[in-house]
Amino acid sequence: LLKEIKNRIDYLQRVGLGYLTLNRLTNTLSGGEYQRIKLATSLGSALVGSMYILDEPSIGLHPRDTDRLISVLKSLRDLGNTVVVVEHEEKVMQAADEIIDIGPDAGSHGGELVFQGSMADLLVHGNTHTARFLNGSERMEVPKHRRKWNDKIIIKGARENNLKNVEAEIPLGVLTVVTGVSGSGKSTLIKRILYPALGKMLGTVGEQTGKMEGIEGSLRKVTQIEFVDQNPIGKSSRSNPVTYVKAYDAIRALFTDQPLSKQRNYKPAFFSFNVDGGRCETCQGEGVVKIEMQFMADIHLTCESCKGQRFKQEILEVKYNEKNIAEVLDMTIDDAMDFFKDEKSIINKLAPLQDVGLGYIRLGQSSNSLSGGEAQRVKLAYFLGKGKSTNKDHVLFIFDEPTTGLHFHDIGKLMHSINALIEQGNSVLIIEHNTEVIKCADWIIDLGPEGGDEGGKVCFAGTPEEMLPLKEDNHTARYLAEVL
Repeated sequence: LLKEIKNRIDYLQRVGLGYLTLNRLTNTLSGGEYQRIKLATSLGSALVGSMYILDEPSIGLHPRDTDRLISVLKSLRDLGNTVVVVEHEEKVMQAADEIIDIGPDAGSHGGELVFQGSMADLLVHGNTHTARFLNGSERMEVPKHRRKWNDKIIIKGARENNLKNVEAEIPLGVLTVVTGVSGSGKSTLIKRILYPALGKMLGTVGEQTGKMEGIEGSLRKVTQIEFVDQNPIGKSSRSNPVTYVKAYDAIRALFTDQPLSKQRNYKPAFFSFNVDGGRCETCQGEGVVKIEMQFMADIHLTCESCKGQRFKQEILEVKYNEKNIAEVLDMTIDDAMDFFKDEKSIINKLAPLQDVGLGYIRLGQSSNSLSGGEAQRVKLAYFLGKGKSTNKDHVLFIFDEPTTGLHFHDIGKLMHSINALIEQGNSVLIIEHNTEVIKCADWIIDLGPEGGDEGGKVCFAGTPEEMLPLKEDNHTARYLAEVL
């Protein structure tokens, strides 16, 4: 029995979960952690002849822990199983026996099999975004210089969870990346200490601050703090990208200005699916009706009255450039940018969505259908659309692993947008494991040296170049050296 317990715990360590306590509640685990626990369970049961399908198992893993995960996946394969992994992580791709690349781009511009074969064949014969990144022709360039900074926020004596009396300096006006192996204390330092402490000071966050001595430095410099997470945009399924970035007001005004609208005295509210007036009253502007099932999941059916178009027939008779409001909401961002090319007020609001790599999503796409990464980038686009900060406004943006679910090609677009936020006069702090992002940092704060009780210390603070000499002793430095 003791041998079996030891084996099970060993499997948990092998999938990079050694930092978790055994009495940790499952509802406090991240999606990636829960998936890896299930993986350890499968390994422990020693099943043979099974097919495992894993969706981005490397989410939230430091490159050191990704190597451990790969050894577990290979163990499953060697037992006689088939392992299929949906993944963007370069190391997992390099370990694969067969690669299937879907593209060439996203959304309506994708959906094709663009390559299938070995990694060696992909590097030589592949002509896809994946191939060009892996062979080095489409990699993100290392910044020519690191931004200098004068102002900073200092966290003193942080002791929450596994943090060991940590003191950390957060520079302002630059890109700071917080790194470290899984369970080293990154989220605790930023999400449980810095964010609630600054939020309390600004009167915007009511969460309790973790144990620490205090926070000092250029506190008056920061006028706002924004935690850009992967939670859904808006509060209901009615929320969508075009309403979130405030572009829909201008679109409704444009339709109100059409001759037929003026003739019928339509107001902008008639082109909203959120209020009475022009929306279909059968489905309340949802486009679908919900049928509640007593003992099964509810069924959603296309509304028969409006055929899923959300609006009354007379509203759909109003057209701009031969398109009605329902057809406009069904356009992708890329198509809408071309369609509204003469409408500057609309273009200015939609352009940031294209800049963050979301040109393939539809204007009226329900927030429920957006992935966490897509929702996070819609929020980023909203802040980009607000434009340059005044001298009085200085926002500290915090991103928690924004590269989750992103292909290398999209990470480049993401970093371009994040740098645009800084150029607008703001500060950006990212919790991240991706070395492509870490190499772009102006300042790195590395926690460790390990996870759990063996972590919780600041192992390094400085520029990426200053970190390289530590590659023999520091996990992050070792993997950073491969891309710098």
